[in-house]
Amino acid sequence: MPAAPLVDQENLRPDVDAALGAHLDRLAAEVAATGPGTTAMTEQVATLLAGGKRLRAAFCYWSFRAHGGAASGTQRDAVVRMGAALELFQAAALLHDDVMDASDTRRGLPTAHRVFAARHAERGWTGDADRFGVAAAILLGDLCLVAAHREAAAALDVLPADVARAARDLFDAMTSEVVVGQYLDVLVQAEPWGLDPAADEARARTVLRAKSARYSVERPLVLGAVLAGAGDDAVAAMSAAGLPLGEAFQLRDDVLGVFGDPAVTGKPAGDDLREGKHTVLVARTLAAGDDASRRTLTARLGDPDLTPDDVRTLRALVVDSGALAGVEKLIDSLADEALDALAAADLTEDGRPVLTALARLAVDRHA
Repeated sequence: MPAAPLVDQENLRPDVDAALGAHLDRLAAEVAATGPGTTAMTEQVATLLAGGKRLRAAFCYWSFRAHGGAASGTQRDAVVRMGAALELFQAAALLHDDVMDASDTRRGLPTAHRVFAARHAERGWTGDADRFGVAAAILLGDLCLVAAHREAAAALDVLPADVARAARDLFDAMTSEVVVGQYLDVLVQAEPWGLDPAADEARARTVLRAKSARYSVERPLVLGAVLAGAGDDAVAAMSAAGLPLGEAFQLRDDVLGVFGDPAVTGKPAGDDLREGKHTVLVARTLAAGDDASRRTLTARLGDPDLTPDDVRTLRALVVDSGALAGVEKLIDSLADEALDALAAADLTEDGRPVLTALARLAVDRHA
């Protein structure tokens, strides 16, 4: 099932986009009143948000519907706004991630720190343009993080106190764990790598669960169930489905970071190799490759000047080692685990087929 019809069903994407637009309009007016030149911040946020798939909002909404939530009314409106809050939080995470990874592009466009650095250079301002760009992008990420919490709080204001409290606690925990997950990612990149491939893979999987799997899939699924007033067993079932699916989702991203088509992913071919990301794919290549291939990968991983030919060489090492096939098998296994958990869950027939289709979409994609 194509992505667009899934996230557009029951007018979800247009409604989430409308909620985002209303929040950005309010934020833009607030920012503009603070001082001259500040509207560049909200303009950049709007550009970033325009390219999202809305998968996190969709997982939250369709979990809500699958647990008996209504397709219209006050509760439904609150869930849509929580979807907007999830999108704002993702924007914050991406802005900070792009700074830490020194990424040049995001969704086919220059990253925020590059945009602000270019603005500095073009206007002949004093100081270092790159430092200005990094500072602006960090602050922009902070602004999106604040916006996410404000939108979530406004959404929950109209709900019963017990539901609002449970949802707020989940959202707060999600934001904290992603920040810690980002630190774990930075730590793993700094620590020695390649001495113990099994330990390397375990660390890489810990990072992807904390940094991406939970907030991309598990937390939105659980949040939707909580917003529908589901009980503990139903919430646990969504967690059981969401964590392996979230891990498969991020492993797919890792594969695309090495083998993805730039015209589809919006990022240069082999960008994760240039950034030197310590992923499960890399850990398995080091574990299974011969001495020459391990030396080559270790020497070239993280080189920002890799040519297209260099990228092709490193890709061949990954394929020849069996790492790509192994990670694809792992993705399939995790996806099957998630789909089995969804099949066993007590879900309504309004929501079950859409959640199942979303789960397949999360791992069966090219961007």
